[in-house]
Amino acid sequence: MNEFTIPPALYVYSLFVVVLSVLLIAIDSGGGVVRAKSKTALNEEDTSTVAKGAKLVDADPDGVARVMRAHRNALANIIPFLLITLTWVLMGATPKHVLWACSAFTAFRLVHAIAYTQAKQPWRTLSFTLGQLVTAAVAVRVVLACVQVISAVGIY
Repeated sequence: MNEFTIPPALYVYSLFVVVLSVLLIAIDSGGGVVRAKSKTALNEEDTSTVAKGAKLVDADPDGVARVMRAHRNALANIIPFLLITLTWVLMGATPKHVLWACSAFTAFRLVHAIAYTQAKQPWRTLSFTLGQLVTAAVAVRVVLACVQVISAVGIY
């Protein structure tokens, strides 16, 4: 008999871990596609192998740099969201609430990735801000639950 029961919310969360991971991989792969189209390489060894015939450059062309900034931004936002949300799930969040938070955050990050790589304002800023608000809302839920438990057990 299994004495450890997996919280149902963890299944919902896990689905979005996969989706957000695929988004990160897609953005990173997009950088490779843009780099290949630019026929440039940052590493000398690449000019004779994977990017045969590419021009060796000291810095990424603008299009590649934009995609890599989008990837860096996605990492800086997705990782904290996933960590904070995992904490929330392990503290007993309901599957419905996790579904709402993860769906909203994922939609905003998808819009942000597209808006960032395509230089579309105000969509980039709006989707970034809304994603941050979802992360903040989950963080508040975690902090309030912690304060409640700490107060109940008398740890100050």
